[in-house]
Amino acid sequence: MAQKPLRLLACGDVEGKFDILFNRVRAIQKKSGNFDLLLCVGNFFGSTPDAEWEEYKTGIKKAPIQTYVLGANNQETVKYFQDADGCELAENITYLGRKGIFTGSSGLQIVYLSGTESLNEPVPGYNFSPKDVSSLRTMLCTTSQFKGVDILLTSPWPKYVGNFGNSSGEVDTKKCGSALASSLAMGLKPRYHFAALEKTYYERLPYRNHIVLQENAQHATRFIALANVGNPEKKKYLYAFSIVPMKLMDAAELVKQPPDVTENPYRKSGQEASIGKQIPAPVEESACQFFFDLNEKQGRKRSSTGRDSKSSPHPKQPRKPPQPPGPCWFCLASPEVEKHLVVSIGTHCYLALAKGGLSDDHVLILPIGHYQSVVELSAEVVEEVEKYKATLRQFFKSRGKRCVVFERNYKSHHLQLQVIPVPVSCCATDDIKDAFITQAQEQQIELLEIPEHSDIKQIAQPGTAYFYVELDTGEKLFHRIKKNFPLQFGREVLASEAILNIPGKSDWRQCQISKEDEETLARRFRKDFEPYDFTLDD
Repeated sequence: MAQKPLRLLACGDVEGKFDILFNRVRAIQKKSGNFDLLLCVGNFFGSTPDAEWEEYKTGIKKAPIQTYVLGANNQETVKYFQDADGCELAENITYLGRKGIFTGSSGLQIVYLSGTESLNEPVPGYNFSPKDVSSLRTMLCTTSQFKGVDILLTSPWPKYVGNFGNSSGEVDTKKCGSALASSLAMGLKPRYHFAALEKTYYERLPYRNHIVLQENAQHATRFIALANVGNPEKKKYLYAFSIVPMKLMDAAELVKQPPDVTENPYRKSGQEASIGKQIPAPVEESACQFFFDLNEKQGRKRSSTGRDSKSSPHPKQPRKPPQPPGPCWFCLASPEVEKHLVVSIGTHCYLALAKGGLSDDHVLILPIGHYQSVVELSAEVVEEVEKYKATLRQFFKSRGKRCVVFERNYKSHHLQLQVIPVPVSCCATDDIKDAFITQAQEQQIELLEIPEHSDIKQIAQPGTAYFYVELDTGEKLFHRIKKNFPLQFGREVLASEAILNIPGKSDWRQCQISKEDEETLARRFRKDFEPYDFTLDD
């Protein structure tokens, strides 16, 4: 017999508005049936007079549901929480304590951490410290059987929670929130994490707790920030959900991934190198910009500092991007580069027509510095690669085409992201996907579909040989190359009868044209692409 789910409510900052909260809970229960628990994060007490609280404290009024609350976040409200280990504040209202683990009779496991972050010891009663976080992790994470917890309650948001996720609105998660809470969430792997204090509602896309293709699948985490009770903007402050305790769930059911799951937001933030330190923000290297005349009136290129390159004849020299050990056909500063094929230059990447392309608008996205693959790129280079991809999708869409992007990190020394436009009239995206999978199966190539929001850096380590395809829908296919791999596989699939129907062009060497014709195609592409080219001055 399947375990009956528990029905829970979570609430943001109450700020002393007890009647508004509990009247709302009564209305919800009247309409939807009874809930088992109410969990309150953020400021339970406010700066309002105590008359309303006195009615609950003395028993004149009673909370309609068993309510568990976190402790003080400021000096003003410490007086309400006399026992650091938790205590009953009023009938049906319980203070959990400064930190700990609450396990219900059903087996539901709730980890709680009261207060806001402080890195100084000793901490006052309304703060938590690195030692508090470390002790919670030690209590739970040191056993080999540990998989995670059901619920994590903190008042502050975890810092960086917005990485890889949907927009968090006006809250900048790179600046706001607690790095210690991020570290705790990273270690405890809660299925639900609730927080408040920012006076807004934010339900982040669920994120995964494992590295795809490197670790066994684990459950996803849902982070939900709740607004303050009775806010005039009517932002959501109550969240209803059902949950079966983790320890009672079938393992396969527990690790099912939601369709909109993303990468873990805290991995990029330096992971949890040291509990006693703030999680560092991602460090990005500056890069040098190379300029040369494209023989077109395209405006001036922006420098890596955002200034006009002509306005500062002696700018401070940033560190140069990686240099090749020998001659390279694709490093932009190299004399071997066929510069007449270059059609756009950014700060960290450039765009060039493919030599022997499948079509006249087959282009390559290439890093200016010497990087072998996407997984080796620094964060700032990745950002510009993604910008180029998004711009090209928009450009080709305006011309009735969808684009396919692929990379072959095998027997190549400089990253080349192939971007091939396919007329919408030729076939649907599903047809392209099926063609790749079918031809892969025919050649005994294991082409795996990976989650849309996954980061390839989490799947392949630097030095790993792989083939990777990204469709216009965001769907991704990945093959880890273990021994041999057909060098023209990506071109062969796209040139096949199922897609572009130009099988004779599967080998680029059979598609070469004269330099004069290449120059003509490059001039035409630059002119057409100019309205979309983000590298040009406004």
